[in-house]
Amino acid sequence: MRDRLLLGPVLIAVLLGLLWLDGFIDQLPCPAWMTRLGYPHPTMPPGIIIFVVMLGLSIMASRELADILHDKAIDASKRITTLAAFFGLCVSSFIPRNFAETGSTIGPHWDAATGGLIVSSSAVLMFIVALRFYSRHKNTEGVIAAAGGTMLAFVYLGLMFGFVLAIRREHPVWTLAWVLLMVKACDTGAYFTGRAFGKRKLILWLSPGKTWEGLIGGVALSTLVGVIGVNLIDWKERPANLLVVGGLTGMLFALIGQAGDLMMSLLKRDAGIKDSGKSLPGFGGILDVLDSPLLVAPFAYWWLRFMLPQHG
Repeated sequence: MRDRLLLGPVLIAVLLGLLWLDGFIDQLPCPAWMTRLGYPHPTMPPGIIIFVVMLGLSIMASRELADILHDKAIDASKRITTLAAFFGLCVSSFIPRNFAETGSTIGPHWDAATGGLIVSSSAVLMFIVALRFYSRHKNTEGVIAAAGGTMLAFVYLGLMFGFVLAIRREHPVWTLAWVLLMVKACDTGAYFTGRAFGKRKLILWLSPGKTWEGLIGGVALSTLVGVIGVNLIDWKERPANLLVVGGLTGMLFALIGQAGDLMMSLLKRDAGIKDSGKSLPGFGGILDVLDSPLLVAPFAYWWLRFMLPQHG
């Protein structure tokens, strides 16, 4: 409890500071060399700081994932697991846009189908690399499990994590902050409400510490953050049902985030461990903090695109 109370506010402050820095860089003039390469906008591209931070977190989380696989007696290489996460994140982050739409005359004219094929081809390549690496000693034992762990890192810590940057590219930085704060508000509310009032176990066989009371408290706090945040965003056209949309968004992201937490609990319980690591006192490891946002990010991207209006 003490470690959570001390480290939690520090992590939130660091997160907000990095998001502010990303928004600040986004407003700086684009250097001439990027313009010459065909970048069509006058200011720096959004998400530079966020990508660097995500890259570091993905690398640290992939090493924790390799340790979890080891605890399950799967001979997962930290090098290959890290490479898979790194490759998946880069693929999801740097798929070329359609140059015809951006106005650039440099490079081929990519379309949506090409982007999907790039991701698919990257997954195939990573799978082949994993099979080759784990069979390098001319031994087939454990190859299926180890290659499966590689693809888990590619999707979980690469492609899924990449949706965070996708949100940033299409929305102002504080919209991303709103999404992340809703997710972590649920984690915080669930933890403290569960400790204070928790009696009825949520899923005893999977996560003995979670309670229905904690879940209700977490969803309530996330819903409140959703309502407050949606009113602070600068909407071009303020919809009449803005409060309802904000509350529904907070509730939905809270439930999906808790599902992400339980998904990581499933992996840890299968491996017979309590936390993914010890790098964050009071929280566990990097994966113990990222588990909720990782699952929310893909849903949040499509929710923001189709359910909420564009804003400035």
